[in-house]
Amino acid sequence: MRHSMANKKLNRTSEHRKALLKNMLNSLIKYEQIKTTLPKAKFLRPQAEKLITLGKKDTLHTTKLLVSQLQDIQTANKVKKTLSKRYEKRNGGYTRIIKAGFRYGDNAPMAIIEFVDRDVQAKRIDKKKKDITKDTSKTEEKKQATA
Repeated sequence: MRHSMANKKLNRTSEHRKALLKNMLNSLIKYEQIKTTLPKAKFLRPQAEKLITLGKKDTLHTTKLLVSQLQDIQTANKVKKTLSKRYEKRNGGYTRIIKAGFRYGDNAPMAIIEFVDRDVQAKRIDKKKKDITKDTSKTEEKKQATA
């Protein structure tokens, strides 16, 4: 029997579970919305909320705790500077889980976990903008090559 066993195992070893949690936390903080399976989202939610609550306290100790848990200074700074300011007046409930159907292939239940009042532009951080000058120069080169 699993008496007083708090967290889900997710069918992984403890080290794999810790790495999975750290990577998903970093992605959630960076993009403010990620799509994952429902059990992983339910596993991620309390940890993300604890990090936001930690970020609200502006001390050196909480900053060191954030960096040690996230292993990334940029995401720790984002928690301290933007997310903690955004949720200053909110007491918990910083994330929401939206069920998103079932995955093709293994029929796993999917979910979208996102921050409440999220920044929509944060999702496009890594996407490169198309350079119009490069596209026009390539089309000109093709025209000259065919002519």
